[in-house]
Amino acid sequence: MLKTVTFSPAQTRKFGEVLAKQILKTKQKKKPFVIGLIGDLGGGKTTFLQGFAKGLGIRERILSPTFLILKKFKIPNKKIIHWFYHIDCCRIKNPKEILALGFKEIVKDSQNIVAIEWADRIQKILPKDTLILEFKFFDRNKRKIEMFST
Repeated sequence: MLKTVTFSPAQTRKFGEVLAKQILKTKQKKKPFVIGLIGDLGGGKTTFLQGFAKGLGIRERILSPTFLILKKFKIPNKKIIHWFYHIDCCRIKNPKEILALGFKEIVKDSQNIVAIEWADRIQKILPKDTLILEFKFFDRNKRKIEMFST
């Protein structure tokens, strides 16, 4: 398990950006990359994903898709990876609800990077080897982020 502490929203975004760039360098062609984010409301999940999307080269504004549940973004100028999916399971009561949105197909497509906020709500259907980031909220700025794989 890897751990990091950030002391500002800017550091949380930067951590996301650096991680995304590393993933782009090392991602295998045959597998999608799935990242699950868990933690309390206000824990830094969306802030992290703003930096993560920037690291993927996405220029669009990243907001939590709480009411839409899913947003899809084109990753520019990449030959292996084409799409970034941002999924928010905050309103999901039963993991089966997300299946109606094509979840299984999305997490099987090797051209996708998928980030799932509130991933603990669909833990039973997360793919094997999902990278989990758990955000622990200390105060207005300080976050501890622990990373582990399922």
